[in-house]
Parts: sequence; C-alpha cells; structure tokens
Amino acid sequence: MPYLTTPPGATAAAATEAGRLGLGIPGYAHPLLAPVEWAELTRPGTPLHWAVLNVSDGPGGRPDPHCTEAAAKLGRADGTVLGHLAMRDGSRSFGELVSDAHRFRDWYGVGGFYLAGAPCDRDGLAGVRRLTDTLRGLGEGLRIVLGHGTHPCEGYTEAADQLVTFSGAWADYRWSQVAEWTADHPPETFCHLVHGVPRTHLEEALRIARWQGAGTIWFTDRRAAGDRDPWASMPGYWDEIVSRIGPGVSE
Repeated sequence: MPYLTTPPGATAAAATEAGRLGLGIPGYAHPLLAPVEWAELTRPGTPLHWAVLNVSDGPGGRPDPHCTEAAAKLGRADGTVLGHLAMRDGSRSFGELVSDAHRFRDWYGVGGFYLAGAPCDRDGLAGVRRLTDTLRGLGEGLRIVLGHGTHPCEGYTEAADQLVTFSGAWADYRWSQVAEWTADHPPETFCHLVHGVPRTHLEEALRIARWQGAGTIWFTDRRAAGDRDPWASMPGYWDEIVSRIGPGVSE
C-alpha cells in the first residue's frame, strides 16, 4: 500500500482517509523560534496529515500575526492545522475549551482541534462527546484529534477522527503493546508520537507503527529532559523520514 503523498489541491483529510502513513506534528515552537520547521511543512511532497498550532497553551490572549501567517501557508482550513485545546485530563471546563476553540477559528481559521490531555476512562467519555459535538458545529469538515497519549476505552473512537494512543519515549514504545480492540478500526484512527528515537532505529520504529496499525506518526530523536519539549523542533533526520514515507514509498 502506498503511503502519504498529498497531491496539489488535495486536502490532508482526504490523504488520511486513504489509509496512507503520514506525519502528525504535535506542536512546533512559535514560528518566530522555529521558522525553518514551519517552512519545511510547506515543502511539496511532505507527508503531512496535520500540525498543531499552540500559541500559548491555547490560542493566546490576542491574535498573533506570525501564527496567522504560518497557518495560512499550511492551508489552515482543510484540516491540516489544528488548534491546541488543553483539556488537562478533563479538568478544564466546557466553557473555557469552547471559548478557546472560537478564538482559534476566528483568529487563525484552523481546520480542526487537537484535544491535548484528553481523558481515557469511561467516566470522561460523555463530557468529551459533548465537547467534540460542539466543536464540529463550528464549521464543516473540522478534524478532531484526541491526545490521550495512551489507549482509552474504545468508545472514544466515536467522538473523534483520530486518537493518539501512544505518546512517549522510544524506550517504552519499542516494547509497547496495542489494545485488542484497535484491530477493529482502520489505521487512520490512530496516531503514535515517539521521542528519543535514534536514527539507527528509525526503520524499526516505522515497522512497529505499521504492525500496530497507526496511520499517523511523529518520530523524533529529540529527547524530553527537564522542561525541554521534544516536539518543539524537527528531528535531526527530517529528510530521511520524509523520504521513507513520502512520494513513491510503498510496502
């Protein structure tokens, strides 16, 4: 099966639905601090499913022209650019999250939302469903990704377009197991985010993602240490990972 190549004029959502392996960017640093990273995402042939825009743990207090420009260059309205909504394991109120979502839509025209820190248990499911139903009412064709970071109960598959079922270090990912229920869903339902992946283990990491049925991935050699955000910059092997899952690559 061929992996993701988003042809000119095609939406990222269509590419994801085609079942092709591609990249989900969980949140680069601000465009002023990471101009190369944001620019690279616009390179023709980049196997991008979506990228998260996180201005200041959300949309920020006022419109940021640098973020507006970065979002516009990525084709913000087609589901490629997702606004970061911090759920904090369900501790933030419905009203706060919807308010943030409105600002993301009004200021940056995002094509969907990434719900960071989404709860995983059955007790949180009703609240998440209420929120995602409301978010979908903000525009047609909006993409919703739930950033659990681990396997939630299966009911969450009905609340969003995609679930992040792994987010963590390579040392944990290489020995990870998937929940049995994931076999009943297509790869585009799942995303894996892994930091600290050495270049020499990149192919192994890709094999694990395919074996476990993930359609979207983000692998980086950056490591989490102290306050360091491993997702803030591109991996040192950016060109290699693009070439491995980009145009002309097939199983």
